[in-house]
Amino acid sequence: MLYIVLRDRGCNIIVLNVHAPSEEKSDDSKDSFYEDLEHLNHFSKYHMKSLEGDFNAKVGRENIFKPSVGSDSNDNGVRIVNFATSKSLAVKSMMFPH
Repeated sequence: MLYIVLRDRGCNIIVLNVHAPSEEKSDDSKDSFYEDLEHLNHFSKYHMKSLEGDFNAKVGRENIFKPSVGSDSNDNGVRIVNFATSKSLAVKSMMFPH
């Protein structure tokens, strides 16, 4: 996890860049990753935060994820949506050609 704080007179912007464990990794390593993300709470609630990176997630069209796009979700997709929901974040999917 890497972050940078951009300071301005009006507000600070915190940009976090992360790389989540891949789907085949153990649940312990995934749990550890999301525990590390909990450190978002140590930043002031008045700072603007942008969480970006590769979450190795596939977020589908299940009713609980609407209006997300995609087909079927994987375990990482469920984890990131649940994390984002608990932190009042939005999951914005961007597809890049591989």
